[in-house]
Amino acid sequence: MPDLKSLASLKAKHIRMNWEMLTAIGQLATVCVGVPSILYFAIQLREQTRERRQSAVNALTVQWSDLTKALHEDAEFTAIFLRGMQSFHELDAVSKLRFSAFQNRFFKNFEGMYYSRREGILNPELWEEIQRTMSDFLAYDGVRQWWETRKHWHTPAFVGVVDAIIARAPMPTAYSTYDLKQVVPPNDS
Repeated sequence: MPDLKSLASLKAKHIRMNWEMLTAIGQLATVCVGVPSILYFAIQLREQTRERRQSAVNALTVQWSDLTKALHEDAEFTAIFLRGMQSFHELDAVSKLRFSAFQNRFFKNFEGMYYSRREGILNPELWEEIQRTMSDFLAYDGVRQWWETRKHWHTPAFVGVVDAIIARAPMPTAYSTYDLKQVVPPNDS
């Protein structure tokens, strides 16, 4: 017959095993509930990030569209733009102001896109498209002349991007099929 001491020891082991089993079951339940919750959270976070990126791209597209409206809705400004592309220095004071205001908005838009790329909002393919567009504009003397007068309005990081494009000295081709000699200043009527 077992003595009292061995019965007490056996009962203590049994109780300890029950607590160990309960602890193990609790940990298992935590894993069963926790892992799916973490997965759900990760999926939601990824979807929100994708939606945020798409929203940012849509906003940039709207800004770009609003900006370029001036080129197709106002013939007078279009003539100023085309003359300014050739030579910012040869524009009259009012035309310089209008060309400069447009270019400032244009390059602030590019700068916003640059920072969207740095933050991972724009994918590399879209940023390459933007860089090609910038290269097309920066190939023209007038835009480079304007840039020298206003680059201090931009962040050093973006200035580095633009200056690197200028240093590659791309050939002006964006308007190469246009007869820019036919662009005349607006009448002073």
